[in-house]
Amino acid sequence: MAAFAAMTAVRIELGSSDSARRGESQEGSEYFTGDTAVVRSRGSATIARQGEGLAAMLIALLVPIVLATLIFTIVMIRAAVAQRAIPTFEIIGLGAVVSFFDTLGIGCFAPTTAWFKFRKLVPDRLIPPTLVVGLTIAAVVESIIFLLQLGVKVDPVLLVGCIVACTTGGLIGVTLVHRTRVWIVQMVVAIGLLLAAIAYGMTNLHLFPGGGNATGLPVALTIVAIVANFGIGILLNYGVGNYAPTLVMLSLMGMDPRLCFPIMAGAAALMGATAGIRHINTGKLDLRIIIGLTLGGIPAVFVAAYLVVTMPLELLRWMVLFVVLYASAIMFRAAMLGRREHKAEPATAAVLEQS
Repeated sequence: MAAFAAMTAVRIELGSSDSARRGESQEGSEYFTGDTAVVRSRGSATIARQGEGLAAMLIALLVPIVLATLIFTIVMIRAAVAQRAIPTFEIIGLGAVVSFFDTLGIGCFAPTTAWFKFRKLVPDRLIPPTLVVGLTIAAVVESIIFLLQLGVKVDPVLLVGCIVACTTGGLIGVTLVHRTRVWIVQMVVAIGLLLAAIAYGMTNLHLFPGGGNATGLPVALTIVAIVANFGIGILLNYGVGNYAPTLVMLSLMGMDPRLCFPIMAGAAALMGATAGIRHINTGKLDLRIIIGLTLGGIPAVFVAAYLVVTMPLELLRWMVLFVVLYASAIMFRAAMLGRREHKAEPATAAVLEQS
């Protein structure tokens, strides 16, 4: 009996030590109730801190966008009052339609350029700055909506880096576009329209990269994306939209396509609000067009973003594709004639030194 008791005691002791070791080795597991509450509270605290950090990042991003937009709006209103600019219902309607398209991901630069060309509303040389200035406020509204909805899901380095890079490129591009000969501007716009038409076609034929589910990118690809957005910011001043190239590039890199929208909208908003001030200060833009696009665009963004709308987007893209192709052909022809006949103006407009 004594031997049996001793053996039993040894087994109990070994079992206890094994249990202790298992508890130590699996410390923190939710299957062990000893410290589960502590571990869960630590995990919750970590998640809370991460959430606070992302919220602070969004605030730091939204504040300069809002401040730049306020200054931009004041400058625009002052210029409109000086010109006594009263928009027409045609331009207000145009602003509503293209901003609605833009919020749905179809884009706004290409269809707006096509309409300008058909109706001869804006001289070719001034189409790019008119697009940037007239569609900026709508882009700001889009950026706020997308940043609040999806911004916290995007890698902050990628998000902030791309927006700042695009804005920097946009500010540099202002000077470049106003020093570029008209036929070159026409050619760039024609190529941009052609690329937009190709993008519409590829989207409808499901040839675009499907993208992945990544919320961020490796360091090397992040640098590539930021540098590319710098170049896209320059091209925005030439009337080449940033949605299609940004979406294709980031999707190829494995990003979730939905998470590209905060990057695209934020970049367009901050770039437009900062570079747009310099465009207005040239004194060459028709503020009737600018105000019309702005007034039509703001409510259209809210309608597209918050109302459940069932519409044949694929058919709509095909219609826009043919319109944009025709406008591209017209712009390309104008560029070739201008170059051949040497009637191109030396620059689109003089950039004021004080701007």
